[in-house]
Amino acid sequence: MDLGLKDRVYVVTGGTRGLGNATARELVADGAKVVLTGREEKGAAAAAAELGPDAVGVAADNGDPEAPARLVATARERFGGFHGVLVSVGGPPPGLVADNTDAQWAAALESVFMGAVRMARTAAAELPEGGVIGFVLSGSVYEPVPGLTISNGLRPGLAGLAKSLADELGPRGIRVVGLLPVRIDTDRVRELDAASADPAATRREQESRIPLRRYGTPEEFGRVAAFVLSPAASYLTGLMLPVDGGALRGF
Repeated sequence: MDLGLKDRVYVVTGGTRGLGNATARELVADGAKVVLTGREEKGAAAAAAELGPDAVGVAADNGDPEAPARLVATARERFGGFHGVLVSVGGPPPGLVADNTDAQWAAALESVFMGAVRMARTAAAELPEGGVIGFVLSGSVYEPVPGLTISNGLRPGLAGLAKSLADELGPRGIRVVGLLPVRIDTDRVRELDAASADPAATRREQESRIPLRRYGTPEEFGRVAAFVLSPAASYLTGLMLPVDGGALRGF
């Protein structure tokens, strides 16, 4: 199946590792060009170099109000166009309501929430008909994850933003989608498991709740994301798509 990705240009935030990097790899493998971001210039450049000439890395902080415009300008300057964005940001610090400080909430609100809002707003103003805005969210949109109170508070808000944008941008032919990973085998998930008293037992318990009885791989997530961002998914918008091995049972 041809996804129609050849020569389309995407910005992928948080593209140096994890789910953002997995998506960037799949996009490039199917013929797209990507501008990927990381917090450090060296890491962003290295991640782009691994993907070859169809990728460029840019050091950008999700909390920087100037970053979105700079990223879209880079896409146009380096590759001659801009067709979509995947907003992928790092997870906020873990903790319970009693544990997380106001400073942690404020930092996460600025980076995770407002960073995504600014990137989506900038993209919405720049995208042509057929463009797409994707958000990497979490299964916590539907079911809170124990010990991740800040994430549980912010991700559903971004899902609401995505749905509102789908209504606003649909008449212009621009799609907006959310992706909801649950237990994908990334560094972040392994760190969460490792924080328990018995990481191996925690993983077994989590896997037992998933119909496929295993964690997903970043590559599996990346393939789903690349499809949803592609012209092949041209009639999908306003949806929150679990990538979860059945863990959410079709929410």
